[in-house]
Amino acid sequence: MYTPPAFREDDRAALHAMMREARLCHFVTATSDGLIATPLPLFLDPDEGEHGTLHGHLAKANPQWKSAPIGDAMAIFMGPDAYITPSWYASKREHGKVVPTWNYAAVHAYGPVEFYDDTARLLEVVTRLTDLHEHERPERWAVTDAPEAFVQAQLKGIVGLRIPITRIEGKRKMSQNRPAADRAGVAEGLADSGRISDRIVAGLIPGGK
Repeated sequence: MYTPPAFREDDRAALHAMMREARLCHFVTATSDGLIATPLPLFLDPDEGEHGTLHGHLAKANPQWKSAPIGDAMAIFMGPDAYITPSWYASKREHGKVVPTWNYAAVHAYGPVEFYDDTARLLEVVTRLTDLHEHERPERWAVTDAPEAFVQAQLKGIVGLRIPITRIEGKRKMSQNRPAADRAGVAEGLADSGRISDRIVAGLIPGGK
Protein backbone atom coordinates (compact mmCIF):
# COMPACT_ATOMS: atom_id res chain seq x y z
CA MET A 1 0.00 0.00 0.00
CA TYR A 2 1.32 3.41 -0.93
CA THR A 3 1.59 5.35 2.32
CA PRO A 4 3.05 8.87 2.14
CA PRO A 5 4.43 9.98 5.53
CA ALA A 6 1.52 12.39 6.12
CA PHE A 7 -0.98 9.52 5.97
CA ARG A 8 0.99 6.60 7.43
CA GLU A 9 -0.35 5.05 10.64
CA ASP A 10 2.27 3.14 12.63
CA ASP A 11 0.74 3.03 16.10
CA ARG A 12 -0.06 -0.59 16.93
CA ALA A 13 -3.07 0.22 19.11
CA ALA A 14 -4.51 2.50 16.43
CA LEU A 15 -3.98 -0.15 13.73
CA HIS A 16 -5.71 -2.80 15.82
CA ALA A 17 -8.59 -0.42 16.55
CA MET A 18 -9.04 0.24 12.82
CA MET A 19 -9.13 -3.50 12.14
CA ARG A 20 -11.77 -4.09 14.82
CA GLU A 21 -13.92 -1.22 13.60
CA ALA A 22 -13.84 -2.50 10.00
CA ARG A 23 -15.40 -5.83 11.13
CA LEU A 24 -15.51 -7.34 7.61
CA CYS A 25 -12.27 -7.74 5.67
CA HIS A 26 -11.17 -9.15 2.32
CA PHE A 27 -9.02 -12.29 2.73
CA VAL A 28 -6.67 -12.55 -0.27
CA THR A 29 -4.28 -15.29 -1.36
CA ALA A 30 -2.08 -15.64 -4.43
CA THR A 31 -2.25 -19.10 -5.97
CA SER A 32 -1.10 -20.86 -9.10
CA ASP A 33 -4.61 -20.17 -10.45
CA GLY A 34 -4.29 -16.44 -9.75
CA LEU A 35 -5.50 -14.18 -6.96
CA ILE A 36 -8.46 -15.34 -4.86
CA ALA A 37 -10.38 -13.11 -2.43
CA THR A 38 -13.19 -13.80 0.01
CA PRO A 39 -15.04 -11.24 2.20
CA LEU A 40 -14.76 -12.58 5.75
CA PRO A 41 -15.40 -11.46 9.31
CA LEU A 42 -12.10 -12.17 11.06
CA PHE A 43 -11.27 -11.39 14.66
CA LEU A 44 -7.93 -10.21 15.99
CA ASP A 45 -6.14 -11.69 18.99
CA PRO A 46 -3.75 -8.81 19.77
CA ASP A 47 -1.69 -10.76 22.30
CA GLU A 48 -0.90 -13.71 20.03
CA GLY A 49 2.37 -13.01 18.23
CA GLU A 50 4.36 -9.82 17.62
CA HIS A 51 1.65 -8.02 15.64
CA GLY A 52 -1.36 -10.10 16.67
CA THR A 53 -3.10 -13.02 14.96
CA LEU A 54 -6.24 -13.15 12.85
CA HIS A 55 -8.77 -15.97 13.21
CA GLY A 56 -11.87 -16.96 11.28
CA HIS A 57 -13.40 -19.53 9.01
CA LEU A 58 -14.71 -19.98 5.50
CA ALA A 59 -17.05 -22.43 3.82
CA LYS A 60 -15.54 -25.83 3.10
CA ALA A 61 -17.04 -25.52 -0.39
CA ASN A 62 -14.97 -22.38 -0.99
CA PRO A 63 -12.06 -23.40 -3.25
CA GLN A 64 -9.72 -20.77 -1.79
CA TRP A 65 -8.50 -22.97 1.03
CA LYS A 66 -7.81 -25.86 -1.35
CA SER A 67 -5.48 -23.77 -3.53
CA ALA A 68 -2.02 -23.65 -1.95
CA PRO A 69 -1.08 -20.01 -1.29
CA ILE A 70 2.07 -18.59 -2.84
CA GLY A 71 3.72 -16.54 -0.13
CA ASP A 72 1.79 -14.74 2.59
CA ALA A 73 -1.94 -14.22 2.73
CA MET A 74 -3.33 -10.69 2.97
CA ALA A 75 -6.27 -9.30 4.92
CA ILE A 76 -7.62 -5.91 3.81
CA PHE A 77 -9.59 -3.90 6.36
CA MET A 78 -11.33 -0.81 5.01
CA GLY A 79 -12.50 1.91 7.35
CA PRO A 80 -14.67 4.98 6.69
CA ASP A 81 -14.27 6.67 3.32
CA ALA A 82 -15.68 9.68 1.49
CA TYR A 83 -15.36 11.60 -1.76
CA ILE A 84 -13.86 15.07 -1.26
CA THR A 85 -14.97 17.79 -3.67
CA PRO A 86 -12.64 20.77 -4.31
CA SER A 87 -15.69 22.99 -3.77
CA TRP A 88 -15.17 22.62 -0.01
CA TYR A 89 -11.62 24.03 -0.10
CA ALA A 90 -11.03 27.65 0.89
CA SER A 91 -8.06 27.53 -1.49
CA LYS A 92 -10.43 26.97 -4.43
CA ARG A 93 -11.72 30.51 -3.94
CA GLU A 94 -8.17 31.83 -3.58
CA HIS A 95 -6.39 30.33 -6.61
CA GLY A 96 -8.50 27.46 -8.00
CA LYS A 97 -5.54 25.05 -8.15
CA VAL A 98 -7.37 22.15 -6.52
CA VAL A 99 -8.62 18.72 -7.58
CA PRO A 100 -11.00 16.07 -6.14
CA THR A 101 -9.67 13.33 -3.89
CA TRP A 102 -10.86 10.55 -1.62
CA ASN A 103 -10.42 10.27 2.14
CA TYR A 104 -10.22 6.82 3.70
CA ALA A 105 -8.72 4.60 6.36
CA ALA A 106 -7.27 1.15 5.61
CA VAL A 107 -5.11 -1.54 7.15
CA HIS A 108 -3.34 -4.32 5.26
CA ALA A 109 -2.19 -7.28 7.36
CA TYR A 110 0.06 -10.03 5.98
CA GLY A 111 1.15 -13.44 7.20
CA PRO A 112 1.25 -17.18 6.48
CA VAL A 113 -2.19 -18.74 6.55
CA GLU A 114 -3.04 -22.03 8.24
CA PHE A 115 -6.24 -23.90 7.33
CA TYR A 116 -7.67 -26.58 9.62
CA ASP A 117 -10.79 -28.65 10.23
CA ASP A 118 -10.26 -29.72 13.84
CA THR A 119 -13.72 -29.62 15.43
CA ALA A 120 -12.61 -28.31 18.82
CA ARG A 121 -10.65 -25.43 17.26
CA LEU A 122 -13.51 -24.61 14.91
CA LEU A 123 -15.99 -24.49 17.77
CA GLU A 124 -13.71 -22.13 19.71
CA VAL A 125 -13.31 -19.79 16.72
CA VAL A 126 -17.03 -19.77 15.91
CA THR A 127 -17.85 -19.09 19.57
CA ARG A 128 -15.35 -16.25 19.90
CA LEU A 129 -16.47 -14.65 16.65
CA THR A 130 -20.13 -14.90 17.63
CA ASP A 131 -19.55 -13.51 21.12
CA LEU A 132 -17.58 -10.60 19.67
CA HIS A 133 -20.46 -9.44 17.51
CA GLU A 134 -23.27 -10.29 19.93
CA HIS A 135 -21.87 -8.62 23.06
CA GLU A 136 -23.47 -5.22 22.35
CA ARG A 137 -26.92 -6.65 21.69
CA PRO A 138 -29.48 -6.51 24.52
CA GLU A 139 -30.58 -10.08 23.77
CA ARG A 140 -27.43 -11.96 22.90
CA TRP A 141 -27.46 -15.15 20.88
CA ALA A 142 -24.86 -17.77 21.81
CA VAL A 143 -23.65 -20.81 19.93
CA THR A 144 -24.90 -22.91 22.82
CA ASP A 145 -28.44 -21.68 22.11
CA ALA A 146 -28.54 -24.02 19.11
CA PRO A 147 -28.84 -27.81 19.55
CA GLU A 148 -25.41 -29.38 19.96
CA ALA A 149 -25.97 -31.91 17.16
CA PHE A 150 -26.95 -29.08 14.81
CA VAL A 151 -23.81 -27.10 15.69
CA GLN A 152 -21.60 -30.12 15.14
CA ALA A 153 -23.19 -30.67 11.73
CA GLN A 154 -22.60 -27.01 10.80
CA LEU A 155 -18.95 -27.26 11.81
CA LYS A 156 -18.45 -29.99 9.23
CA GLY A 157 -19.23 -27.42 6.53
CA ILE A 158 -16.49 -24.92 7.39
CA VAL A 159 -12.71 -24.68 7.50
CA GLY A 160 -10.85 -22.61 10.07
CA LEU A 161 -8.07 -20.19 9.23
CA ARG A 162 -5.33 -18.59 11.29
CA ILE A 163 -3.00 -15.81 10.14
CA PRO A 164 -0.17 -14.80 12.47
CA ILE A 165 0.54 -11.24 11.32
CA THR A 166 4.15 -10.76 10.25
CA ARG A 167 3.70 -7.36 8.58
CA ILE A 168 1.07 -4.66 8.95
CA GLU A 169 0.50 -1.38 7.09
CA GLY A 170 -1.94 1.35 8.01
CA LYS A 171 -3.11 4.46 6.19
CA ARG A 172 -5.38 7.21 7.45
CA LYS A 173 -5.90 9.76 4.67
CA MET A 174 -8.05 12.47 6.21
CA SER A 175 -6.93 15.73 4.53
CA GLN A 176 -3.89 16.06 6.80
CA ASN A 177 -1.93 17.51 3.86
CA ARG A 178 -4.37 20.40 3.35
CA PRO A 179 -4.23 23.86 5.01
CA ALA A 180 -6.37 24.36 8.12
CA ALA A 181 -9.01 26.36 6.24
CA ASP A 182 -9.37 23.57 3.65
CA ARG A 183 -9.70 20.92 6.38
CA ALA A 184 -12.38 22.96 8.09
CA GLY A 185 -14.27 23.25 4.81
CA VAL A 186 -14.03 19.50 4.20
CA ALA A 187 -15.27 18.70 7.70
CA GLU A 188 -18.20 21.09 7.33
CA GLY A 189 -19.14 19.75 3.91
CA LEU A 190 -19.01 16.13 5.03
CA ALA A 191 -20.95 16.90 8.22
CA ASP A 192 -23.80 18.28 6.11
CA SER A 193 -23.93 15.20 3.86
CA GLY A 194 -26.88 12.84 3.82
CA ARG A 195 -24.51 9.86 3.84
CA ILE A 196 -23.77 8.40 7.26
CA SER A 197 -20.28 7.37 6.12
CA ASP A 198 -19.51 10.97 5.10
CA ARG A 199 -20.53 12.26 8.50
CA ILE A 200 -18.28 9.67 10.17
CA VAL A 201 -15.33 10.86 8.07
CA ALA A 202 -16.16 14.46 9.02
CA GLY A 203 -15.35 13.62 12.64
CA LEU A 204 -11.95 12.23 11.62
CA ILE A 205 -10.66 15.35 9.88
CA PRO A 206 -7.84 16.89 11.95
CA GLY A 207 -8.89 20.31 13.12
CA GLY A 208 -12.41 19.82 11.78
CA LYS A 209 -15.65 20.14 13.67
